[in-house]
Amino acid sequence: MTTLFGLTEELPGPLAGPLIITGTDTGVGKTVTTAAIAAAATAAGQSVAVVKPAQTGTADGDEPDAVTVARLAEPALTRTLSEFPDALGPVAAARVAGEDSLTAVMAQLSIRAIAEEHDITLIEGAGGLLVPLGEGGWTILDLAAALHATAVVVARPGLGTLNHTALTLQALERRQVPALVVFGTWPADPELVHRTNLHDLDADLAGAIPDGAGAMEPDVFRRESLHWLDPRLHGRFDPVAFRSHSR
Repeated sequence: MTTLFGLTEELPGPLAGPLIITGTDTGVGKTVTTAAIAAAATAAGQSVAVVKPAQTGTADGDEPDAVTVARLAEPALTRTLSEFPDALGPVAAARVAGEDSLTAVMAQLSIRAIAEEHDITLIEGAGGLLVPLGEGGWTILDLAAALHATAVVVARPGLGTLNHTALTLQALERRQVPALVVFGTWPADPELVHRTNLHDLDADLAGAIPDGAGAMEPDVFRRESLHWLDPRLHGRFDPVAFRSHSR
């Protein structure tokens, strides 16, 4: 499969090693998508680690992303490398808290050590691809390139997603980072905009997570996750059939 923003050939699967989970924006479903991949891979017999380089907003009382993933997917390991109380970008949150933000070297060393002990290591970013995550302004894109990782881009299904997804994929392509796309909040009753975006999206679609999946009981979530992701992400999702069914 050749797409406008792919790296010539469809990625083989199932994927292993480090996988970067990024998004076209904040609130697009990265954490639940990360949990779904972790659940599907764990069900396939893989040892899965999930790493969050930077968590912010811990003072709000919301469940941290790593805790959400652990509750829904039960991977072998979840780890957060740095966390800050204010719901800001990681660098700003560290500055406001009067703390040092994570360096790129420390992030890479920590993740490489974890990856050596697991079949798959999922690294969930914060916000979009170019949000600064630590000291010196390094991003999840920098981390993906340094780790020679594949990126899973979580996208919205609604209005504006074609532009946001294209920009994200172009940035990944410039750094030679191969990428798949997953819709993070696919509605139960798709409207015209969702159906047309599905067919106009020029990208390698690898899954669609139902809107509200994060509220499922964990055992149901783990069982159903196999149907939301294609075989490269250890599931049974068929993008051709999905597009046909959603016309």
